[in-house]
Amino acid sequence: MKEMITLTSVCIPSVDVVTRLIEDKTIIVPIAAEIGDAEDILYVLNETGQLIWQKLDNNKTVKMVVDELSDEFTAPPFAIENDVLQLTNELYRRGLLSIKE
Repeated sequence: MKEMITLTSVCIPSVDVVTRLIEDKTIIVPIAAEIGDAEDILYVLNETGQLIWQKLDNNKTVKMVVDELSDEFTAPPFAIENDVLQLTNELYRRGLLSIKE
């Protein structure tokens, strides 16, 4: 079983995907076999997902991303934390996101 992404994880896009911005939508395209789910070919992130994806880089922990979003939005920090952890874990489960070692 894969490990879970936590607030201390540093996440980066998988080397097996490419990301494109098309008509203000972030599209994640798997470029390797066995990435994602068989029924899904492309992944389109909603506005919240786009913001989270854009903030992920190889230097920020998930907690740092949560803190940045908490500074930008009035939603309760626990709700932002929950949203970020749910999305990052889902993308990780599908092989679209990696944990930096």
